[in-house]
Amino acid sequence: MTPARFQSWAVRQALPLWSENGFDRQRALFHERLDFNGRPLPLPALRLMVQARQIATYCRAALRGDCGAGDMALRCLAEVERRYHRADGAAGWVFSLAPAGRPADRRRDLYAHAFILFAYAWAYRLSGDPGLRRRAAETATELETIFHTPGPGFMDAVPPRDATRRQNPHMHLLEAWLALYDATGEEIYHTRAARLITLATTRFIDPDSGLLLEDFSADWQPLYPAGQNRAEPGHLLEWSWLLHEYLRLCAPGDAAVIRQAAGRLHLTALAHTTGTMPPVIRNAVTQDGRIVDGGTRIWPQTELIRSLGANRSAPVSSDIITGILANFATHYIPSHLNGGWIDRLNADGTTPMDHMPASSFYHIYGAVCDLTEGQGHRDAAENLSHSTP
Repeated sequence: MTPARFQSWAVRQALPLWSENGFDRQRALFHERLDFNGRPLPLPALRLMVQARQIATYCRAALRGDCGAGDMALRCLAEVERRYHRADGAAGWVFSLAPAGRPADRRRDLYAHAFILFAYAWAYRLSGDPGLRRRAAETATELETIFHTPGPGFMDAVPPRDATRRQNPHMHLLEAWLALYDATGEEIYHTRAARLITLATTRFIDPDSGLLLEDFSADWQPLYPAGQNRAEPGHLLEWSWLLHEYLRLCAPGDAAVIRQAAGRLHLTALAHTTGTMPPVIRNAVTQDGRIVDGGTRIWPQTELIRSLGANRSAPVSSDIITGILANFATHYIPSHLNGGWIDRLNADGTTPMDHMPASSFYHIYGAVCDLTEGQGHRDAAENLSHSTP
């Protein structure tokens, strides 16, 4: 499969599938799951995170001319605002919605708040509606109040599920700050992104193994003894790409240091692949290199595609990209699913799945966009960073 065929699959099959079968027009909300015949599967709750990811995906697709469902996405965002924001009378956004339209889970979740901010960024880019820009700013202020901690970073959830602090919601919050900065040019989002870059480079990345760890104590110390902490190679690739996005958008004075960190994350992730060619990204390892989850999911493979393109210090030939996409097409997007995908595979290559989750589409379409847009962006980032004193 070539990048052009990957884009064609997304435009002709995946985007129509999830804007037609995957969208509940009566409720103006996206379905979370389809079965392998493309039929919606009812669930007891619809998560804010999934709605936000789909809104962002379809706004981006409309901007690129890949799909005419931009109005549908904006309509969904208006419904999501009405149903999820302050739905219980308190500040912030509820986690999920029951079928009857009332909150199913009222907790405030940092991960979900990051994605509604991300959705606002793409919706504002599509519509230019100043109301969306204003409501994004209001949500950003609510987030910093609700999830506030005395030190760096934020609470994972309020009320908290446990005492663990996790890098993952902070990674997606960085993504949201960068998207909002790109969409609005407001310096506050640059400043917020820079704080998370500092947190990642000083606390998340283990200097000995080069792995970016997942779980921490309240003061951002690794949760377990040295060598036993968990890392997900897919997140290393995602962070590597985000660091390059920060370089592209913000041209920081410490660009060389950040570029080095991005490159090391990329290479460390590749060192923990299956060892095949093209490489396949496993789910999880420990600091000492033990495989704790030898299965794979679709999203780390898409992050590999994006990270390969971003890390120009490790040149990528068209043959390597074609090989990765061929493996991707064979194992994750077989033709009989008509725009759907296999979300996960066991270590032996079998799948435990009987459905396809909407949540993966944001990763998939992001890889499509980066394959077709990424080179120009990376060239601009190179020129900016070289001109920075």
